[in-house]
Amino acid sequence: MNALPHSTATAVREICIAQYGDRSTLTARQVELPPPGAGEVRVRHSAIGVNFVDVYHRTGLYALPRLPAVLGVEAAGVIEAVGAGVDTLRPGQRVVYAGPPAGAYSSARNLPAARAIALPDDIDADAAASLLLRGITAHMLLHYVRPLKAGDTLLVHAAAGGLGLVLVQWAKRLGARVIGTVGSAGKAALATQHGLDHAVLHREQDFVAAVQALTDGRGVDYAIDGIGGATLARTMATVRPYGMVASVGQVAGDPGPLDLSLLGPARSIALSRPGVFRFMSEPALYREGALATLQQLRAGLRANIGAVLPLVQAAEAHRRLESGESGGAILLRP
Repeated sequence: MNALPHSTATAVREICIAQYGDRSTLTARQVELPPPGAGEVRVRHSAIGVNFVDVYHRTGLYALPRLPAVLGVEAAGVIEAVGAGVDTLRPGQRVVYAGPPAGAYSSARNLPAARAIALPDDIDADAAASLLLRGITAHMLLHYVRPLKAGDTLLVHAAAGGLGLVLVQWAKRLGARVIGTVGSAGKAALATQHGLDHAVLHREQDFVAAVQALTDGRGVDYAIDGIGGATLARTMATVRPYGMVASVGQVAGDPGPLDLSLLGPARSIALSRPGVFRFMSEPALYREGALATLQQLRAGLRANIGAVLPLVQAAEAHRRLESGESGGAILLRP
């Protein structure tokens, strides 16, 4: 299918940064979006996912290819036009996507057609936009990094957050026992409603001691740590011999150089630092993870959307995300 004859430039609103920094660097602008190029589609967004990687991009912790740049790596919408050589997608079709190249904080964008995943009629666009990146991450962590088996015990930090709630539900479907750390009684209740077996209020309890008590001193089989900072070293103390810790973020900062004695030989645990963008750079794995997420949605995976804000309030979305104020996912509405 070739580009539509009426496919012309169109005005779009987007949120960009001209330099790395705090939330004040997020700026709204109006630009002309050209027609989609060869192998591209133009997607008119209906819902944009907000993820912690957007904060890392904004601060420069994860550098973007160039500045100025539009943030955002996840959204759902409708195809408005297709470029030359695109024959698997059509105008009017609902799609969802996740991962680089960044640019989702916009009312519409041109996107490589290979990144667009057709959205079945029975799946809500908001749910897909809030879950796709986290679902692919869960698929990577629970099926590739350390395949989770029925009967395993998993520790998830920030169990009431966007990724945490997905991991809890996915792990329970695999038959695991799940322990989660949370910051409040309200978040404990939220995570429990999504299947969490044991909530540990980390502001009131020593989570290492709590996990050891819950496992009769054995430790968990697998721990997923998106907190980083000093928490990562302490997370290692919750894992049984020959278990694994996956470090997937650093909300609390860079953990710095790690002493290998924390891993073994006396303790004999493994540490992984998996990157979902690397996983998604393999087209087959990206599609596999995306389709697995859509299947989980069909099977009852619940999208807990904590807030929906206008696109122009992207800075407020980042504030809520960085403060840990919002339970569940945050969406931006163009």
